[in-house]
Amino acid sequence: MDCGILTSKSVLLLLSLIFWAAGAVLAYISAYVIRSYNNFDSFIQDRYALVPAVIIIGVSVVMFVFGLVGCCSTIRESKIGLSFFCVIIMVMFAAEVAALTFGFIYQGKISGDLERSMNDALAKYDGQGTETKSVDYLQNQLQCCGVKNYTSWSNTTWFTSHNNTVPLSCCKNITTACTGRLDQPALLNVEGCEIKLKNLIESVWGYAMLVILGFAIIKLFGMLSVCVITCKTGSRRSGYQSLHA
Repeated sequence: MDCGILTSKSVLLLLSLIFWAAGAVLAYISAYVIRSYNNFDSFIQDRYALVPAVIIIGVSVVMFVFGLVGCCSTIRESKIGLSFFCVIIMVMFAAEVAALTFGFIYQGKISGDLERSMNDALAKYDGQGTETKSVDYLQNQLQCCGVKNYTSWSNTTWFTSHNNTVPLSCCKNITTACTGRLDQPALLNVEGCEIKLKNLIESVWGYAMLVILGFAIIKLFGMLSVCVITCKTGSRRSGYQSLHA
């Protein structure tokens, strides 16, 4: 068998197997990104920030189905099958590029949105409502306090109506003598929540973008391999040739 054909077939067969594994990995990453956003959805107002994750889920579903198509078409050297497989690869490649683009666009918008939504949540904090639960969850999970730092609470209604104290969710350990007073900084998480949440979101998307980029590069090689097989088999013969011929 021609060395180019053998190499291209090997790449495509490997790509077909990777499709199944990649579909599972991408589905997991998308679910992880969506879960990370949903945990702090009170502070992330732009729902379009989840567009990349939704695109990736769609891509992962398609990858499960068409991995088998690629495997069978490669072994049989079916021009129709390989052409169809190439179109699938191109569509998914375009979708992953779109996901990367959206990811970079909305990463740049995160900071301003977080600051506004956090300031609104702190202003509405009353110890009972939905905003209260969201703020307490955020401060407990990220071990932070306030927007920029713990003094951000000094401009809120809660602070002035509760003897100039911050919520107990700002305490490092609520079982200690922490009362939320600003003159006890050793007992409080003094770092702001904005930068911590921003870093968390960026780290999640950074990991996701690297994985998507890797799969996009693999698909680029897959498209080149399809071109090699179809061009060489079309120029010397037509019909069936087994992988080990």
